[in-house]
Amino acid sequence: MIYINLGIVAVISYLLGSFNTAVVVSKTLLKDDIRGHGSGNAGATNALRVMGKKLAALVAAGDILKGVIAVLIASWMFLDTEHYNLARMIAAAFVVLGHVYPVFFKFKGGKGVATTGAIILVLDWRVFLICAAIFFIITAATRISAIGSMLGVTSMPFSFWFFGKDPITISVSAAISLFVIFLHRENIKRMINGTENKVFSKKEK
Repeated sequence: MIYINLGIVAVISYLLGSFNTAVVVSKTLLKDDIRGHGSGNAGATNALRVMGKKLAALVAAGDILKGVIAVLIASWMFLDTEHYNLARMIAAAFVVLGHVYPVFFKFKGGKGVATTGAIILVLDWRVFLICAAIFFIITAATRISAIGSMLGVTSMPFSFWFFGKDPITISVSAAISLFVIFLHRENIKRMINGTENKVFSKKEK
């Protein structure tokens, strides 16, 4: 029975993640698909570039909300059980997976940064503050959100370890971090070539 319930958590989380807010907002309000513009990424950063601050805020809110809901559902289903942490980390992994490869939108989604931030917030607000601080400081200093995103996410497993979290939380968070970095491989190539887009560059303004 426990494996069935863990499977249910995985499916629910994946389907929640597959509700890609950027695609829904762009198709509903702009009658267009954001994946055909800017970087082609269906996430909050590209939404900021393509759709502006207000709609980008709506996209970010949706991406954050589904991450929070997924982990909270897992927490409720496995409350006071020995599989509590495992269920929460399964939810975290699968909601990010759904965001990146959404079944509803031909498996082409975002890079999972905002959703990862949401699951960190639910898992431990202290770790969230550390990751968020690194993200904002690095992004502000470099004006390249990809660097801030990767360094912020990379700090997640180390922060969990610092605060004495269990091995499951640390290992799954490390896997999510590596996954997010892998999704930024094109950004890394552009940074090496000096062609990576900067946040609030004159061209974007």
